[in-house]
Amino acid sequence: MDEKFPTPSPEQQQEQLHVEHVTRRTFLMKVGIALNGLVALAVAVPLVRFMLSAIGRPNSYLRWTEVGNAADFRDGETKLISFRNPITNPWDGQTANIPAYVRRTGNTFTVFAINCAHLGCPVRWFSESQLFMCPCHGGVYYADGTRASGPPERGLFTYDHKVENGKLYINAGQIPTFSNRAQLIRGIEPCPGTNDFTIG
Repeated sequence: MDEKFPTPSPEQQQEQLHVEHVTRRTFLMKVGIALNGLVALAVAVPLVRFMLSAIGRPNSYLRWTEVGNAADFRDGETKLISFRNPITNPWDGQTANIPAYVRRTGNTFTVFAINCAHLGCPVRWFSESQLFMCPCHGGVYYADGTRASGPPERGLFTYDHKVENGKLYINAGQIPTFSNRAQLIRGIEPCPGTNDFTIG
């Protein structure tokens, strides 16, 4: 026996279509919201981690790093050295090795940043002329790091350093500049416009 169901009225048909339509729309809207939420989360997590990474360790990048035995540096010699950046990632490779120049005069050491004080190009030491020279814009510095000629308005920046147990250490982790309290070479004034800069 075939049982026949009564044909729904037009009102019932419209109601049924409306219920199905709203359900489909609601489902798709929830799926869209979920996908947008996942994308927002994927973008936000790295940004938040980056912004919060420095909290609680403002100077953790500054560390005393050994650069060699003090006896390895001869009196009157300027020597190119390389030290490992104290804050590195496994994928940094050779880029984490930072060059610098060490000059010894008697028992006094000076550790120069390799970067020109003009625009940061790496300077080269020429022992024949006893000068540091910048290949980018012609900046020249004397052996003690003071400005000789060219566009730089001051001498080379230097790292804080110390000698302990016959080892030479520098305060590494950043390139010294005016903005991070670099040590000024004696007798050299700050660049124009930075007269209010003090070093504590």
